Amino acid sequence: MTVVCAAHLPYPSRAMNPTTNIAVRAARQAASIMMRSFNRIDTLTIAEKQAHDYVSEVDRAAEQAIIETIRRSYPHHAILAEESGSHDGNEYQWIIDPLDGTTNYLHGFPQFSISIAMQHRGQLQSAVVYDPLRDEMFTASRGNGALLNGRRLRVSEQKSLQGALIGTGIPFRDQTYLDAYLAMMKAMVRDTAGIRRPGSAALDLAYGAAGRTDGFWELGLSSWDMAGGILLVREAGGTVTDIRGGDGHLESGNLVAGNLRVHREMLATLKPHVPERMRA
Repeated sequence: MTVVCAAHLPYPSRAMNPTTNIAVRAARQAASIMMRSFNRIDTLTIAEKQAHDYVSEVDRAAEQAIIETIRRSYPHHAILAEESGSHDGNEYQWIIDPLDGTTNYLHGFPQFSISIAMQHRGQLQSAVVYDPLRDEMFTASRGNGALLNGRRLRVSEQKSLQGALIGTGIPFRDQTYLDAYLAMMKAMVRDTAGIRRPGSAALDLAYGAAGRTDGFWELGLSSWDMAGGILLVREAGGTVTDIRGGDGHLESGNLVAGNLRVHREMLATLKPHVPERMRA
């Protein structure tokens, strides 16, 4: 397992590209809003967007702060944000989840994050996943690696599923493939040291980039749940694909990530339980 010092370093940093620096600044703005309300959750206005999926005034305020920070530097860039949807712009697009793990946040469960990514013509260029409770800022810039508070990240060196610690997310919005997922989990439990489901996919992927877990899979994610984490894992030397081993994960929402060996074994373990009708 990679051991990383989480000592706080000043941000923005010259080691990151300009869009990553802006994403760091935006994440800190959102975190300030988020943490001011964390000890008064019972006073928040909460709405159910769909079954088992909630939004609060904090999600909306944090998202607005992120968008405003981005717009000051890049007024013509497009934006895709969880709460406000698509904002037209040029070929650069920011993908924003202002509070990944809203249900955790609303219960006072200390596992949630802010995820911001930027892509150019469909290729991810910059990523930030920020855990405001632990002040852990995960960043990645395409071609320049992944960092945690300024320290270089690498995926784990685990050689197989035997003894591996694997992260996952249990389907909670669309439960069409819940039975298939449970079969996948059963198969994965047999071969690994354990399964973890903390409840923030962005942080789960960041932990994979840091070597804290050896692999991760989830079904039915939205692009804002995973865009930042995907670049983190790749820049830390890992592999990310859809559940059939292709590159359709941002479209299907079905994702498998890990170092090369663990990822390969995960795909093989999951394959017998993937329904034919399931998108890649």
